[in-house]
Amino acid sequence: MPLESSYAFRLVSPADEALAEIMKGLMEEYASIYGDYFSRHAVPEQTEWYLPPQGAFIVLEKAGQILAMGGFKRYDAQTAEFKRIWVRSDLRQQGLAGEILSELERLAAKAGYSQIYLTTGFRQRGATRLYLRHGFHALHDLSGDLERYSLPPYDGRLGFRKAIDPLEVNS
Repeated sequence: MPLESSYAFRLVSPADEALAEIMKGLMEEYASIYGDYFSRHAVPEQTEWYLPPQGAFIVLEKAGQILAMGGFKRYDAQTAEFKRIWVRSDLRQQGLAGEILSELERLAAKAGYSQIYLTTGFRQRGATRLYLRHGFHALHDLSGDLERYSLPPYDGRLGFRKAIDPLEVNS
């Protein structure tokens, strides 16, 4: 289902102050689900990872309000890594996360990537279902209790991959 014309994507820097509120919501949700599980092994992200030509960070807005976000950075020469895909909790189940995925996929293909890689945490079943619905292939066995991936030798992240067709970029 196409987005209403009142919705718009906007390319932003992940350091943009306009993202402060939605990033805070994302981090609070992660903390409520995992406590400090992931923060113990966090690698500080660098803004330049998400800037063109090797990356992008987008928001989905309506009437000037940021509803959802996501980005990608270079994972390797052929692969974009999607990160920070998130929809405000009061706007879930409306297809907005799928729209973010589709737009990021389009931008990654335009940037010349032929694959997408992403991870989600072992307790985020909704994200897992979203990625599978959108053609991603799980790199882990998703049957049974996923809490097993929180224990060594695992790091709590469930990986997914998807092949995409790079688009011919017109100058």
